Amino acid sequence: MSAESVGGVFGKREDYHTLIIASGNNIRHWSFRPWLIGLLASIGFVITIGYLLATTYLVLRDDLIRASITRQARIQHAYEDRISALRVQVDRITSRQLLDQEAIEQRVANLVEQQKLLSSRNGRIDTLLQNAVDATPISGRIPVPKIRPDSIDTQTDESQAFNLRGVLIDTPYSTSLAFADPKDDPVVQPSESIQTVSATHRIFDDVRRSLETMEKDQIDRVGFMVADANGRADAILSIIGESGLSSSPVESGVGGPFIAAQPEGADFEASLSALESALDRLQSISGQAKQLPFGNPAPAKPVTSGFGNRRDPFLNKLAFHAGMDFKVYRGYPVRVTGSGIVTDTGRKGGYGNMVEVDHGNGIVTRYAHLSRIKVAVGQKLETGAVNGEAGSTGRSTGPHLHYEVRVDGKPVNPAPLIKAGRKLEGLLDI
Repeated sequence: MSAESVGGVFGKREDYHTLIIASGNNIRHWSFRPWLIGLLASIGFVITIGYLLATTYLVLRDDLIRASITRQARIQHAYEDRISALRVQVDRITSRQLLDQEAIEQRVANLVEQQKLLSSRNGRIDTLLQNAVDATPISGRIPVPKIRPDSIDTQTDESQAFNLRGVLIDTPYSTSLAFADPKDDPVVQPSESIQTVSATHRIFDDVRRSLETMEKDQIDRVGFMVADANGRADAILSIIGESGLSSSPVESGVGGPFIAAQPEGADFEASLSALESALDRLQSISGQAKQLPFGNPAPAKPVTSGFGNRRDPFLNKLAFHAGMDFKVYRGYPVRVTGSGIVTDTGRKGGYGNMVEVDHGNGIVTRYAHLSRIKVAVGQKLETGAVNGEAGSTGRSTGPHLHYEVRVDGKPVNPAPLIKAGRKLEGLLDI
């Protein structure tokens, strides 16, 4: 079979490319297939393109670096300007806060002084009331100033709170800055500071008004206590007068030059002086009234014989009865009707066993027909103290208590005094 017939059956064979190199008698040759030539051509093309790109980058690199440096410089300058503006604003806000802080500290100092004054006044008033020994307690204390919860702005949070010295605890402004895009950097608004200070001033204004209200209430309360003390003293004097003992010197003399009255409540010292005088007057009148025999020697016991003329139980004829007889059982505790000093005890004729108590101002009381005497001459007794036990000694038909009241040696009717004592129960502790 020939070469031509083979090519006709299987197709034409592609010849290889041959590279021949001859050097003298030496001959070398290489055969290259088509696909290898294509590969080498592609590699060469890629290397050429890479070389061109690298050359272009080296040419343009300096321009890119200069552009980047210029942009960074612009950003830095913008931040420096921003920082300078914020520092100026922060300094301005800080200066405003310092001024506001000084004003707040001054206001706090004034409020503290005002509260100390109110507390001092409370102490002085309490001292006056404590020193008013034996005087009827006047109800009520002066209120202690405090902040009213409804007067504080509920929208003020803890970050806007001030301590007792007026120093801002947590400022809402931050001086720390971070580099970022300038357009994203928030601007500190001074209106926040103004709102915070305004809220603080409102709180202090509310506290100041509360203290002023307390101060006015103090003066009003003092005026009320003055009127109450004088009213009680006048009521005691009126009851004493109705009892028939109005001639007793129960009230001290008063006087002095005439000076025009000050406006009511304008001066606390004047009000306090008036209260002191009123309490002294009430104490004096109450103390002397307690010495008078306004009590009942046998409370809740029936009266079997009153004061005045009556039929004598022994002689069955008209006779004068100088006291009151109370129906009591033998051994009943007999009580003193007013504070005083025991001036006489023992068996006294028709009185039987008797106790006599001197209440001052020529007033004495006698407790007769006692079965037992429990006091001694010279002993000081308070109102309601037991001086003996009832019995039927002396000129008596049975166990009872004979009670007498004498003024300057003359017997007086004890009934008005006992009645006056019932009226004084709300004014005196008898």
